[in-house]
Amino acid sequence: MKNLTITVEDDVLEWARIEAARRGTSVSRMVGDFMAEMQRREDAYERAYLAWRTDERSWHAVSSPQSGSAPAGRKLRVARTTGEDVAR
Repeated sequence: MKNLTITVEDDVLEWARIEAARRGTSVSRMVGDFMAEMQRREDAYERAYLAWRTDERSWHAVSSPQSGSAPAGRKLRVARTTGEDVAR
């Protein structure tokens, strides 16, 4: 484990000390947990983005009737299909 020096405003440090005490932990542990959570979220976002980018299915608009809607009586909805299902 490595040490980290940070600079924060006095009121932020006071809040962090109170919050850490309320949680039964230290400011150091709270900052470390925060950074680890940010890393997990960023990694999860990156994995989801890459999965989306490599997904070979396509999106297309499908017209469907809607009662009481626009004068034409139809709205578009988006349907996701695999490449084989696109030609209709």
